[in-house]
Amino acid sequence: MSVGVSTSAPLPPTSDTGMVTSTFSLVDYVVFILLLVFSLAIGLYHACRGWGRHTAGELLMADRKMGSLPVALSLMATFQSAVAILGVPSEIYRFGTQYWFLGCSYVLGLLIPAHIFIPVFYRLHLTSAYEYLELRFNKAVRICGTVTFIFQMVIYMGVVLYAPSLALNAVTGFDLWLSVLTLGLVCTIYTALGGLKAVIWTDVFQSLVMFLGQLTVIIVGSAKVGGLGHVWDVASQHGRISGIELDPDPFVRHTFWTLAFGGIFLMLSLYGVNQAQVQRYLSSRTERAAVLSCYTVFPLQQLVLCMGSLIGLVMFAYYQEHPMSPQQSQAAPDQFVLYFVVDLLKGLPGLPGLFVACLFSGSLSTISSAFNSLATVTMEDLIRPWFPEFSEAWATMLSRSLAFGYGLLCLGMAYISSHMGPVLQAALSIFGMVGGPLLGLFCLGMFFPCANPPGAIVGLLAGLIMAFWIGIGSIVASMGSSMVASLSNGSSFSLPSNMTTATVTTLMLSTTLSRPTGLQRFYSLSYMWYSAHNSTTVIVVGLTVSLLTGGMRGRPLDPRTIYPVMPKLLALLPLSFQKRLSCRSCSQDLPPDTSQFPEKMLNGVLRDSREEAMAKDSSAYQGSSPTFILQETSL
Repeated sequence: MSVGVSTSAPLPPTSDTGMVTSTFSLVDYVVFILLLVFSLAIGLYHACRGWGRHTAGELLMADRKMGSLPVALSLMATFQSAVAILGVPSEIYRFGTQYWFLGCSYVLGLLIPAHIFIPVFYRLHLTSAYEYLELRFNKAVRICGTVTFIFQMVIYMGVVLYAPSLALNAVTGFDLWLSVLTLGLVCTIYTALGGLKAVIWTDVFQSLVMFLGQLTVIIVGSAKVGGLGHVWDVASQHGRISGIELDPDPFVRHTFWTLAFGGIFLMLSLYGVNQAQVQRYLSSRTERAAVLSCYTVFPLQQLVLCMGSLIGLVMFAYYQEHPMSPQQSQAAPDQFVLYFVVDLLKGLPGLPGLFVACLFSGSLSTISSAFNSLATVTMEDLIRPWFPEFSEAWATMLSRSLAFGYGLLCLGMAYISSHMGPVLQAALSIFGMVGGPLLGLFCLGMFFPCANPPGAIVGLLAGLIMAFWIGIGSIVASMGSSMVASLSNGSSFSLPSNMTTATVTTLMLSTTLSRPTGLQRFYSLSYMWYSAHNSTTVIVVGLTVSLLTGGMRGRPLDPRTIYPVMPKLLALLPLSFQKRLSCRSCSQDLPPDTSQFPEKMLNGVLRDSREEAMAKDSSAYQGSSPTFILQETSL
């Protein structure tokens, strides 16, 4: 994932119509329109192919027949939004390459989902990630997780649609609401009609456009300033090539520790438990293909991060030789890259249009993933459990209607975003605030067999309260300050995306020039630790409440919903130590592969047949200590 850094909220539309003029030529418009036409064509192709024979499973899960490469490209594109494409170069341009060390978090941030979350989710044959919460806890926990996710994504959709269009309008004169409506309607049509398969294949096409657009800027920009070697020399001379900052202070915005280790939790919240990503894993034809897609996305994300960093360095070297115009020097950091691209590619017909296509590809991939994942969780978690008698035809039609409805809601949220003013910054932060508590909820269920439903609900509420306390408190403190802020101790929030997830990070400026104290100090916690802090809050509070309420005594526990952490760790010890600890062999720790189970046992809300089969085994866990359960969950 490439976490975009948006260092301020986009500027509101200016009333000075003479400030900017359109720099688009006819060729640029053709290139941009072709992006929309091809995206729509891919969606319509999958919609028309086998029309009338589509099932809800095909629309929501692509019939679970996708290969690893398209899934990997879709995973990458889902959280590579237009704001990320604009934000990373701006961060590198302003503060140097320290942000590049985020790539260190990609190793564990993708290995853990590949070997822990994917096997558990895939073998349970889920459609919605929140089905897991009912299998592990109960229906109330499932609904709490689903409602939290819907709230997170609805807020996110409007912002990720409106903000790039606003920045583009401010720099190029491209009509704001025409771009918003075009983007929203095209995305809604191909997502609603084509389903997940259309979303994944359009993501593949849009990923290639994003790579091509960024690569074009790097090649043309480096050629104009004397090559990449000269770019590196200029950046080094001006202190933009950062070393490894080992300051352990969690209140410093970017250090090696905040990026490499705090980033792991951010990655897990995006690639481990986010519905938009889990849905792609589960659409793979086999578990091995799902794991391979997670491995494949690692070099892709490293490449995306490196390209964004190179654009930032090229931009810095370019403006050492070409002074900024007054408009550029007064622009919001979100708009730096657009001004740079317009300035760099002017006189080269088609290339500005290619970069705009690159930006809108990021938005299309992110928003379509949000539509599809929202339609899935609404159908599987909120509708099907209450109306299980739905016929396949009705379920298919309802799935399409939900995707279309969320598309219209996205346009409405974009309109609301245009009138939010300073509150827009708070809306951008909500996505990041919610991701950590959801990660903590899944970890609580998967790694701690003693955790029970009351502990899960109270833990989730505690995590959300903590997240919003720090987040909103920091926003209010920043907005209430009348002093010029210092960027060095600023705190920021990670947004997204799914579908992000596409992640926007909004830099919150510190409220004083001096070192903050008390609550001000607490509010300046680096945003990279937010997911870790909030997920840990859920786990600690959830475990405490669970132990105080008797743990899982008297409740059935499906061992397949637990990842046997302790047996896995003990299996690493020498055999003699394992015998002394009376540890069972962990050669079969993971639950059996349920991919071949009869559909009637795997689908349905409560999986009655399977629970009856597990009831006898589950009784062995009742009254047992947590340590015993950890050892005995090795099947």
